[in-house]
Amino acid sequence: MAVSAIEAGKQRARAAVRAAAGELVRVSREIHGHPELALNERHAVAQLVPFLEAHGFERVEVGAFGLETAFRGVWGHGPVTIAICAEYDALPEIGHACGHNLIATAGVGAAIGLIAAIDPAEARVVILGTPAEEHYGGKVMMLARGAFQDVDVAMMAHPMPVDFADPPMLGVAHVDVVYRGRAVHASVAPEQGVNALDAVVTAYQAVAQLRQHIRRDARLHGIITHGGAAANIVPDYAAATFYVRAQQPEYLRELKRRVQGCFEAGASATGCALTVDWHEDLEYAPLRSNRPLAEAYRRNGEALGRQFVDLKNVSTGSTDMGNVSQAVPAIHPTFGVGQMIFNHTPEFTAAAITDAAHESMLQAAEALAMTGVDIARDPDLVRRIKADFAGG
Repeated sequence: MAVSAIEAGKQRARAAVRAAAGELVRVSREIHGHPELALNERHAVAQLVPFLEAHGFERVEVGAFGLETAFRGVWGHGPVTIAICAEYDALPEIGHACGHNLIATAGVGAAIGLIAAIDPAEARVVILGTPAEEHYGGKVMMLARGAFQDVDVAMMAHPMPVDFADPPMLGVAHVDVVYRGRAVHASVAPEQGVNALDAVVTAYQAVAQLRQHIRRDARLHGIITHGGAAANIVPDYAAATFYVRAQQPEYLRELKRRVQGCFEAGASATGCALTVDWHEDLEYAPLRSNRPLAEAYRRNGEALGRQFVDLKNVSTGSTDMGNVSQAVPAIHPTFGVGQMIFNHTPEFTAAAITDAAHESMLQAAEALAMTGVDIARDPDLVRRIKADFAGG
């Protein structure tokens, strides 16, 4: 198809996003002002679904794939299926410190922009509301239940301090560890006790020592969640939770093995019984950005004036979009919020509701929609996307 037709479609996509800008900002503010934790995002869904249904998605299914706060809308019947993901869960105590109010509105904005730009016969557009990214991994559950089974390409955009076209998001394993010992009076008969707190502290220190000797593209961190009930009782129960992150799947497996050894050292040193739960069914895989798709998004973002950063070995977090990216060609670019403030802080919560952040969100929605036009109307791009994915 002629380039002029593609560009005309992109202009229609941008115009549709801008026409809905006021509504998108209102929805963003509503979600931000009512932060909801994983799998409880009812108010967010109540804002997003009516918006989609008012802008071209005739009926959006709520409670999709067996998750109360997931949703799915479908438009078109073309040969290529484009999925756009929206997240909207918050963090405990600090609310939308990862800016999921912006992710949600960038996602639904992109979806309505794309369907305004193309013919239903050119592509099938799926908008997916994906809950519980911060905890549990909604996309992991949805992937296992077939949400991405008929998808050719999946996209979303995430706020951060700066714009990355293909951020190196790490895979992450979440592990809970429990030690059980024997409780006695800590002064009367300490020799009869088996100290579970000592076990968890030994394990914590072993992990801390291991942290000095891991690769730059990996992270270890955790907390002790229970250490005893009273200072004059030898604790018979102690617990901790840790995150093990790595950019490469094989190194993530190696780190898990070494961290397991730290846990076993705590049990061996104290005589406590040990229980470890790696929650492998909800493990986040490393993000595998599809190169041709990321390049298309970057070109569209730059056409809007976005400036992308190229940094290697940058420290990043993890996302359940990583699991999606291992199953279908996908991208998870980031967009700046107008301030050099890091995610998961109270300062980022405040930044996620500023005019600068909302302008970036609108541009991210435009860039995603424009990339969707490229996918729908450029068969060579689709071929290169699939070749890159098949080549690993």
